[in-house]
Amino acid sequence: MAMTGPRGDTAWEVLETRLLSDNWARLTTSLLRVRLRDGTVQEQWREAYDRGDGACILPFDPVRRHVLLGRQFRWPAAQNGDDPFLVEAAAGLLDDAAPEARIRAEAQEELGLTLDVPRFLFSLYMSPGSVTERLHFFSATYGATDAQARFGGLREEGEEIEIMDIPLKEALTMIEDGTIRDAKTVILLQYAALHLMPED
Repeated sequence: MAMTGPRGDTAWEVLETRLLSDNWARLTTSLLRVRLRDGTVQEQWREAYDRGDGACILPFDPVRRHVLLGRQFRWPAAQNGDDPFLVEAAAGLLDDAAPEARIRAEAQEELGLTLDVPRFLFSLYMSPGSVTERLHFFSATYGATDAQARFGGLREEGEEIEIMDIPLKEALTMIEDGTIRDAKTVILLQYAALHLMPED
């Protein structure tokens, strides 16, 4: 595989790829030959973790100015020595489903919420230095009567998610004080503050 860069002046080529792990996701290392803009040619080993693409959603209540989030255990945070119970937007891997279909299922599983039509916002790479995943971001409206479930998640997948129906202002404060440390959730909350429920 070879390709020209966006300016036509940097090309790269895959010389070799080795499989390192194929357990929950696929980890490979590839030897690349890269030509830089000044004509220098380098060979570089790069690793990529491929677990497929995902989708996430922020349900928001424009009447009460609330958002619906979940708190759940995350082993990598615990392994880092941090509080492992992270506050997050509902999300999941696509597993060959269309992003909108997958996020409808995740909202039901994690938040007990049956969505009307989710609104697609954008797609982002969350860690492009090493992870192939593109995350598709959505929003949707809900009301107080829709947010009745206290816990969500699939027990057979080891999930127990505390559902949090909280004011957007409180959620933004939770970013500032370090309670919310999940990148996709920060992005969605800031988008909500700017575009979905801006202050008058």
